[in-house]
Amino acid sequence: MPKQSAFGNFVQALIAVLVGNAAYFLLMPHLPPRARHGLFRSWDLGMIVDFWFCLVAFGIVKMIASRRGQH
Repeated sequence: MPKQSAFGNFVQALIAVLVGNAAYFLLMPHLPPRARHGLFRSWDLGMIVDFWFCLVAFGIVKMIASRRGQH
């Protein structure tokens, strides 16, 4: 398995954050009120839910990247 450059990791992380945040904000109106990030609140449950969306997106991006590298 070839080592990936720092730039490649950055691009993957950036894609994951953009996709994860887009998914979260598209689904936010359908989430329970406690799972929504509030305006001008620094930390709340909504931020944790948003983080998990980004984390799942990062896993998917990494999985796709590793499968593309196998072929």
